[in-house]
Amino acid sequence: MKIKFFLILFSLILLMSCNPKTEDTFVLENYTKQEIAIVMRDGVKLHTTVYSPKDTSKEYPILMQRTPYSSAPYGKGKMKTKISPNVHLMKEGNIVVYQDVRGRWMSEGVYDNMRAYLPNKKENESDEASDAYDTIDWLIKNIENNNGNVGTWGISYPGHYATVSTIDAHPALKAASPQACIGDFFFDDFHHNGAFLLSYFKAISLFGTYKDKPTDKAWYSFPEMNSEDQYQFFLDKGPLKNLNEYFQYEKLDVQTASTKEAIDDFFWKEITEHPNYDSVWQSKGIIQHLDKVPATVATMIVGGWFDAEDLYGPLETYKAIEKNGVDNYNTMVFGPWDHGKWAKDVVKNTVGNYCFGDSISLKFQKEIETNFFNHFLKGKGDQNSGLPEAYVFDSGKKEWKSYAAWPPNNVSKENWFLSENQTLTSEKKATNGIQFISDIKHPVPYSEDIKTVFTPRKYMTDDQRFAARRPDVLVFETDILTEDFTLAGDILAKLKVATTGTAADWIVKVIDVHPTNTEEDNDGLQDHLKMSNYHLMVRSEVLRGRFRNSFENPEPFVPNKKTDVNIQLQDVFHTFKKGHKLQVQVQSTWFPLIDLNPQTYVDNIFKASEEDFKTQTHTVFTDSSIEFSVLKD
Repeated sequence: MKIKFFLILFSLILLMSCNPKTEDTFVLENYTKQEIAIVMRDGVKLHTTVYSPKDTSKEYPILMQRTPYSSAPYGKGKMKTKISPNVHLMKEGNIVVYQDVRGRWMSEGVYDNMRAYLPNKKENESDEASDAYDTIDWLIKNIENNNGNVGTWGISYPGHYATVSTIDAHPALKAASPQACIGDFFFDDFHHNGAFLLSYFKAISLFGTYKDKPTDKAWYSFPEMNSEDQYQFFLDKGPLKNLNEYFQYEKLDVQTASTKEAIDDFFWKEITEHPNYDSVWQSKGIIQHLDKVPATVATMIVGGWFDAEDLYGPLETYKAIEKNGVDNYNTMVFGPWDHGKWAKDVVKNTVGNYCFGDSISLKFQKEIETNFFNHFLKGKGDQNSGLPEAYVFDSGKKEWKSYAAWPPNNVSKENWFLSENQTLTSEKKATNGIQFISDIKHPVPYSEDIKTVFTPRKYMTDDQRFAARRPDVLVFETDILTEDFTLAGDILAKLKVATTGTAADWIVKVIDVHPTNTEEDNDGLQDHLKMSNYHLMVRSEVLRGRFRNSFENPEPFVPNKKTDVNIQLQDVFHTFKKGHKLQVQVQSTWFPLIDLNPQTYVDNIFKASEEDFKTQTHTVFTDSSIEFSVLKD
């Protein structure tokens, strides 16, 4: 019961409270609220909540967030206790707008995950870009005391809608800050390079339960696992098709609470029937349309180096705007955060077991985010904002750095080889094969914790010693470093592998091995851990091997044939300090973060049967290498 209650609160809205009697009363005392149904060009009405300062002696910009997670609380006299991106922007005064996107909560229409952008819309055709445009147009013309300037922001899914608002943008849109923004559902959140994130199992129904009428009550429910051990739960369930039962339910009339007919979860159906990067997923991606962001919209992309949900999205969003918008004001801020942590009012910044310092989020809110919106919505709005192009946190040195470009200009590529005797070397040694058995009944866990989570986050900085000590995880590491070694940019794992089967996943992890005699302290560590020899995971990624040459057209491995498998790991900014070691781990299972690969090729893993799953022997050859982006002084 406690878990269900928590999940309902989580899905309604993050970081919001609806009880002004027990929380800060600033919004209640200083803002008025009105709820409006704004009509889109196709006639659909979107529920919109507007918070306006009671002080009407001056004009204010509009800060808008469009969300699928509810603009609650609904009803006269019921108000949020925190509004706008941060407390500074809330207290200095802005018109703050929240809107339920099409098909969610109190808005009309039918919801679609990552609704496809329509580049050549006909009359009365709509998409999320046009919904944002139509909303801004109405607000500018109808909300009193606005100064004609609009900014959009959001974290995670709302971050995606902030990105979409910049495409074919309304002239009044002057600034947008997509934060942890989804860029493509085949590479963000529920998929990573074609592998399904089984760990997101509980979140499926949040996005895939059908609703055809406005409602202020949750119309979805979360699957009951009845277990605190997710590893064993999914292992016992077996093939993915055995999970179908959790996504078949009776269609509920939210007004009468009566059931009508049986219906499948449309998001689960979409995932299971489209295992490849086909036209369905391609049409939903937004990265390929960011050449349509006009230079009149300033963008600040925000992300966390340890964001388990959406790291691909913000990085690729920044890079796409940078590539296509030569004259655009486009900046990025990446700190040592997990998903959305930069928006929290906390002093100590930790991710899982690992502490990165104090007041990191508070510094960002006050000195970066507030100044960005004020400059473009209240100030001159020119290119001279006083903010850096790339404001990035070195997660090894634990300090902020500013650069005129990302990656920094003084970065070079270096290849390091996965050599014998567990060594990572700057030169290729003899070419030999290192074998390990990938036992389908004993997959490598992604965490040593025994628990069930809604969406996993802590593992991104977990101590990887538990994995390094397994025989089915290959370990390669440098000698103790005699000087600092800084990675700044992307990482490319260029594996050369073979398997006795016809299918396999490949996982690569980059790890900072701390000194055994470290004096570093960390009060937040789990009781069984010590900082001595701590194996900090800096970056990790998976590639479903069938997609090694094409995400659209998968292909099997030829048994025992040496094969190239290249895995693109997302950017890092991390210094491996003198006295530390740089380690690389290679494995083939990561359970149940991702689903189990049968290790025999089937057209659709979501429909694989028990007999398709086979234990196989995999080989990694020592001419495999990791290409690092190394920062030079």
